[in-house]
Amino acid sequence: MRQNNRHPFQAMALMSAIVSQLAGSVLVGIFLGRWLDRVSGAGPLFLIFGLLAGLAAGIYAMLRLVQHFFSGE
Repeated sequence: MRQNNRHPFQAMALMSAIVSQLAGSVLVGIFLGRWLDRVSGAGPLFLIFGLLAGLAAGIYAMLRLVQHFFSGE
């Protein structure tokens, strides 16, 4: 897509996709970490690891989505 052919609805769709990917991956990491903490009996070790892994996965997915959006495919 060319830069002048973009509409405001495409920008809103991009923003909502970014927010949902970031929030979803962080929530999955948190819940998986909490579950592993309960199963293993450890402290909040897996919760912190799950939070950081979910955040990293969300940022990676966001960067790929933005790259795909601006590549024009």
